[in-house]
Amino acid sequence: MVEQFAERHIGVNDDDITNMLAELGYSSLTELCTKTLPDELGVDHDLSLPPPLTEAQLLAEVRAIANTNRRAKSYIGLGYSPVTTPAVIVRNILEDPRWYTAYTPYQAEISQGRLEALVNFQQMIMDLTALDIANASLLDEGSAIAEAMNMAFTFHKRKRTRLFVSRALYPQSLAVLRTRAEPLGIELVIDDHPAIDDSFCAGIIQYPDANGDIADLQQFSDQCRVHGALAIAAADIMALLLLPAPGKCGIDIAVGSTQRFGIPLFYGGPHAAYLATRTVLLRTIPG
Repeated sequence: MVEQFAERHIGVNDDDITNMLAELGYSSLTELCTKTLPDELGVDHDLSLPPPLTEAQLLAEVRAIANTNRRAKSYIGLGYSPVTTPAVIVRNILEDPRWYTAYTPYQAEISQGRLEALVNFQQMIMDLTALDIANASLLDEGSAIAEAMNMAFTFHKRKRTRLFVSRALYPQSLAVLRTRAEPLGIELVIDDHPAIDDSFCAGIIQYPDANGDIADLQQFSDQCRVHGALAIAAADIMALLLLPAPGKCGIDIAVGSTQRFGIPLFYGGPHAAYLATRTVLLRTIPG
């Protein structure tokens, strides 16, 4: 008799379970679990679970619970913006499995929706930042800034151990920088005005900053370049639709969050971050 495909993939049946238990020397799954799990992990009473639900019933119940939430306004700012994801994006991208099929993602075929989406993302970042290359992608803006710091440190062969950081950098990004800089032995010089010399591997500036001010990127990059330091801008990706692109202002590395492009707040993240840079730094890019 030819074994049916479904029988090989749908799981074990009662006879299989009985045979496996007999081989192991147990009379039931309950006895097996009791002997296998430590006493402190066991449960000595009935869990009193409700009757099982179908998928449709479960979705309806979860939706009903979610509808009891009180929707409040968010005024946190600092890189977090309430957004509305257009219905056309939800339906044709987020709900379309062709964009994220799991089949052989390591094969660079144009039919792979996930790869096409990543290429489109990278090209969008390159266009908006006016830089040569972008990766796809990083966890959040703080992580991206920390990776940019590491790129600059590596580029200078770890010999320049100081990093200028604008005092108007988002506080959550600064917290990540402090954590990542300490084990690397990098000294963060936090100030309102760049005071860079030949001991600095890079300078980092927010664009626009935490106070809403828009810095002169060209002036900042010129100050860095005089001393051979890299210029890094943490740029609001939506703002780059109107503001001068970092790459056109001499910036070497641009990073930031893409949450502004329709990603829900998700109670603070994470949200995909971008990182774009010049070809000379290609081999230092993370991921």
